[in-house]
This record gives sequence, C-alpha cells and structure tokens, in this order.
Amino acid sequence: MNDLTDLSDLTDPAASGGHDAVTVPVIEHAIELTVNRARVRATVEPRTSLADFLREQQMLCGTNIGCEQGVCGACTLLVDGAPARSCITPAVACAGASVQSIEGFDDDPAMRELREAFRAEHALQCGYCTPGMLMTARDIVTRLPDADDARVRLELSGNLCRCTGYVGIVRAIRRVLEARRARAAAPAALLAGA
Repeated sequence: MNDLTDLSDLTDPAASGGHDAVTVPVIEHAIELTVNRARVRATVEPRTSLADFLREQQMLCGTNIGCEQGVCGACTLLVDGAPARSCITPAVACAGASVQSIEGFDDDPAMRELREAFRAEHALQCGYCTPGMLMTARDIVTRLPDADDARVRLELSGNLCRCTGYVGIVRAIRRVLEARRARAAAPAALLAGA
C-alpha cells in the first residue's frame, strides 16, 4: 500500500536505502530587523519564535518564556511600539520591524520610573514575570495616562504572576501614573498663578 497515509517508506531502512531516517532539508529565511535600536541581519527557520531568536541568536535573555502559548505574558516585548507575545510571534514575521526587549529600555524615563516603583511597592518576588510585566506596565503608563485601578487590572489581565497577588504591581503602576499626572499638572498650575 502506497497511498498518502502510508508513511512506512519514510522509516523503513530497506525503502530508504539502508538509512534509519529521512533527511529533511532545513529551510531558513534571511531577515533584517531592528532590535533595541540596532540593525540585525540573521537567518531563521520559519518555526523559530521571536523569543527563541532573541534568546538563542541575539543572546538577549531578559525575555522569559513561560507557557509558549501566548497566555502568561512572561515573553511580552514591543514590536513596532505595541506589546506582543514573543513566544507565539514567528521571527520571520518581524522582518522589517522594530523590536524592543527589556534590555532596550535602560535609558527610558518611563521604564526607570516603573522599575523604581516596582521596588518601592514590592511588585516583584521571584522576578520571572517581571520583564513582561514591566513591558505591559510601560504600555499602560504611556498609552493610558488616566487609567484607574480597574483599568490597570484589565490591562494586566494578560500577564500572570504567581507570587505577588498583583496588589503591589497595581500600586506601582498607579504610583507612576500619579507622578506623571502631577508633573503634567504642575506647569498648568504655575501658569494659572501667573
């Protein structure tokens, strides 16, 4: 029998010329993208996730891999400025894109504030979810300056933390939101008093 469902010739040593397995050619694609403001050229297999590409080829290990299904948020980073789950994003799909991992935010004022607030509010324990949580938190404070606790919790719903219970995380994000609102209101108050 040699129909489409019969795969015996692929594993039968006699059918494959005495070899135990069939050699399948590896297909790789050349990609060019920007990673943390640096131009990168590489070749990747179509099945390579963005998380694996960053960790294994670029040696950027700040992006953690938790569920590998896009559910836990540990692998969250920015692709063209928007949060993305790098464990389910194919690296080849990012050709031409700008990717920013947690390592690319050393000089970012919003991220600096968030890191300080996370420390002050005890918003981390084991730290495994922290890079993805910080990426989502940065998106919240830059995109939703008027977010209240309910909105912060809604935005965080795609990031799982098994240690903190989220209270410290929400407080840290609110601390940064309130500080940013106060700084924005200060010039207006000064002008009103003039």
